[in-house]
Amino acid sequence: MIANPSPDHAGRPPNVIFVLADDLGWGDLGCYGHDVSSPDLVESPPNRVMTPCLDRMAAEGKLFTRAYVNAPMCSPARAGLMTGVHPSRQGIHFWQNGAGSRHNRHFGLADYVEPGLPNLANTLRDAGYATAHFGKWHIGFGEGAPKVADYGFDEVKVLTQGNGPSYGIRANHPRGTEYLVDDTIEFMNRHRGRPFFANVWLRDVHAALDPTPASLARYRHLMSEGKFVTAMQVYFAAITEMDAQIGRLLDAVDDLGLGEDTIVMFSSDNGPEDIYIPHAGHHAVGLPGPFRGRKRSLYDGGVRVPFILRWKGHTPVGQVDDETVLCGTDLLPTLASLADAAIPGGLDGEDMSDAFIGRGRRRETDLFWEWRYEGVGQRLNQSPALAVLSGEWKLLFDPDRQAFELYHLGDRDDCELHSKHEAYPHVVEALAESALAWQKTLPMDKPRDLASGSGYAWPQPLTMTEEHILND
Repeated sequence: MIANPSPDHAGRPPNVIFVLADDLGWGDLGCYGHDVSSPDLVESPPNRVMTPCLDRMAAEGKLFTRAYVNAPMCSPARAGLMTGVHPSRQGIHFWQNGAGSRHNRHFGLADYVEPGLPNLANTLRDAGYATAHFGKWHIGFGEGAPKVADYGFDEVKVLTQGNGPSYGIRANHPRGTEYLVDDTIEFMNRHRGRPFFANVWLRDVHAALDPTPASLARYRHLMSEGKFVTAMQVYFAAITEMDAQIGRLLDAVDDLGLGEDTIVMFSSDNGPEDIYIPHAGHHAVGLPGPFRGRKRSLYDGGVRVPFILRWKGHTPVGQVDDETVLCGTDLLPTLASLADAAIPGGLDGEDMSDAFIGRGRRRETDLFWEWRYEGVGQRLNQSPALAVLSGEWKLLFDPDRQAFELYHLGDRDDCELHSKHEAYPHVVEALAESALAWQKTLPMDKPRDLASGSGYAWPQPLTMTEEHILND
């Protein structure tokens, strides 16, 4: 039940709602140009996912085309988003299992994000916000790990992979996101008289997927031979179901009269899952857009994500920002600035608040990534171990100074297929030295599995024929 609209709150710090999808690709929304139609197919409607609510959110706000997470996998990406500190500095560079688990020891992982670090929740709570986390956590759980509430949340309900209050349903329950949105609306209603911050971290569209029959029916035209459910049908149905629940959340913000008081952010924790992962084999057809790579890859398809921002009366309406390079560690300094809270020291991100409320701007600091493990699926998507983005130049290479790949992302047709490393050796050298210096600052309890290099077989540009036949 939604209460009457709130009175005027001009001048108060903005509310913040952070909606985070799981394994959603850059190209998986209509507003990002999703289209897998083919001139050889005659289906009607065409093979496009339906995301009317997120498309509306983009039309009412701002869409960033160059947003990145700081790692190509869930736990480290989320650690960076929460803390403003690069996850590798925290010893979180792979997905985390329960505290003290054999998995964490084997991969040299910290069991959890240190609760004493500044983060989105405790920074905003110290500034007078009511705070809540609803949904997935996955940056520390199990016996011996801190409770989610210890990170600065007044209210907590976890959907999976956390400890503390729980929804008590399986991770892929088709109504999971509906429950998260219900609780978020109730939280907003109770705290509408003061600034509030809510994480709404969805499981959509992480494997395994179980969309409702009604959602599957929307895409019955994608069935095989009119009777067999297809991976595309399952994936599209799950996205559209998620989209409808986000629409409910946006409507509730507006019905409460909080549209001009509330920053709503939508993003994903990494690129789309690979169909070579067995439990994702029935649905993993997500699109990384025009980019090479998927989840577990340092190519843009693994780390470039959708990012939509709506703050009525403040964010430019319908703006597509192709200029601003935004990353996960920017959220803490940016939101602290917009909330007039103290910006913690020692962060890796930048205050990008001017890009939130105005035109795009040039980034002042470089972005760095590391990936210590082998990739999955097609070799085309398996990247070297280190990457750095400086301006328009992106360099990928292995710490043993092998497999150099240099791309100029300012070229609209550069999808990280045609390396320029031979033509610009001075750029390669400068960026490699910068990335290696950065790597030396990281804890290295567990080095990359392939210590002598990634074994990446094609440091030279690929021909189009090679791109289509690589399956190993």
